[in-house]
Amino acid sequence: MSDTITVFKGDGIGPEITDAVLKILDAAGAGLTYEIFSVGEAEYEAHGELIPAEGFASFDKNKVLLKSPITTPVGKGFRSLNVMMRKKYDLYANIRPARSNSAVKTPFDNVDIVMFRENTEDLYAGVEEMVDPDTAHSIKIITRRCSERIIRDAFEYAVRQGRGKVTCVHKANIMKLSDGLFRDVFYEVSKEYPGIEAEDKIVDNVAMQLVMKPQQFDVMVTENLYGDILSDLTSGLIGGLGLLPSSNLGCGYAMFEAVHGSAPDIAGKGIANPTAFLWSACMMLEHMGRTDCAANIRRAVDQVLTEGKVKTPDLGGTATTTQYQEAIIRRL
Repeated sequence: MSDTITVFKGDGIGPEITDAVLKILDAAGAGLTYEIFSVGEAEYEAHGELIPAEGFASFDKNKVLLKSPITTPVGKGFRSLNVMMRKKYDLYANIRPARSNSAVKTPFDNVDIVMFRENTEDLYAGVEEMVDPDTAHSIKIITRRCSERIIRDAFEYAVRQGRGKVTCVHKANIMKLSDGLFRDVFYEVSKEYPGIEAEDKIVDNVAMQLVMKPQQFDVMVTENLYGDILSDLTSGLIGGLGLLPSSNLGCGYAMFEAVHGSAPDIAGKGIANPTAFLWSACMMLEHMGRTDCAANIRRAVDQVLTEGKVKTPDLGGTATTTQYQEAIIRRL
């Protein structure tokens, strides 16, 4: 695999946390070369395109992308750039691990949930129309092909990582055909993995159970919309979106990003927490076979958080992004 990766600097806090993460990667000896591009709303306003053609060409060549948050207009304007990238490169598997850190005080201990979210269809397929000025239709698309591959990935992950259970999350009691298909495929695939417990739960019940006893969940697999919502909920269990990384994997391409948004309210203030983006970069390093480097970075972050002297405001501290970054580098 190439030592060169593509980097997209997004909107809001995106450039700040990108700079911090790249400095930490360099200090950790990741040995990577970066092809960096500005993308997103600001790029669109300046040059009329969300992603420059050179940015696409770079990702086409390098196959690995580290992407910081991008602003998506609400209710109008251009379509989500994240959704577009996932569709264009068929990045069908969105994997979001939520793990407790003893240094971050939350109401729950020992949370260790890995969410497998189907990333290319469901309501996020973007098939919408205005039937008349007062009526909008949005079509939910669920296919056997896309359901099977994300479900199989979840079971394969459970086997590789020594996990015991995979939970299918759905709403098949109401959406009997679409969610019913997803659930049926889940149990078909589960028969190939007799050593892994397979269960299914209705999405609204899961939302309740997650805030009552999250430790009961292990690996979860679900459709696009449910996964988007529930993974944000799992971030709240471990201390917030600033601690939740993610990968978007397909056949031949991989994109790594933090789950949180561009946080325009704190952009330019120098107080953004880069941890989720840094842990996404660690997932990237592991994907590229640089597991030792990823482990060193994770240990350094854990040390900084455990000491508790240098934390960004969202974690209850007063440190700037740069101070936090430098504290991690000193412990590498």
